[in-house]
Amino acid sequence: MKAHFEMMAAYNAWANRRLYAAALAMPENDFRADLGAFFGSVMGTLNHIMVGDLIWLARFREQPKPPFGLDHILHEDGEDLAAARKVLDDDIIAYIAGQSDQSIADSFTYTMITTGETVSQPRAPALTHFFNHQTHHRGQVHALLTRVTGEAPALDLVYYQREAS
Repeated sequence: MKAHFEMMAAYNAWANRRLYAAALAMPENDFRADLGAFFGSVMGTLNHIMVGDLIWLARFREQPKPPFGLDHILHEDGEDLAAARKVLDDDIIAYIAGQSDQSIADSFTYTMITTGETVSQPRAPALTHFFNHQTHHRGQVHALLTRVTGEAPALDLVYYQREAS
């Protein structure tokens, strides 16, 4: 099981590098423009992915939740956002590397941001959600990039797997 999540952490970093390269090549006004996505802009959506990752990592580590909401803008500047994303992707890889099959199967407890409800669940399904959430919102950014620039990088997991093997 750990090997699966190691692959997902590496894929996440790979996909983010590709997506950020394309997003940062956009004109600044397009990067910031409200394009009708759930989090508005490419910048807003990339910030949301990072916010979600930070919240989930705090939960996994059973640490206090970060002091911000789901729509918080951590970094207004694209270059700063990309640098922080790289640090966070390295942290995700390190977090997964530090786990065992047993710790991945174990349950953990956290408080939901939206309801304040305390939830206990096995870590493996939550990790699956964590990586799926990233993929979901990267897909939104991919669609925005395609709409604005006419192209976006291939992000399919199978392309990562072929490149990594």
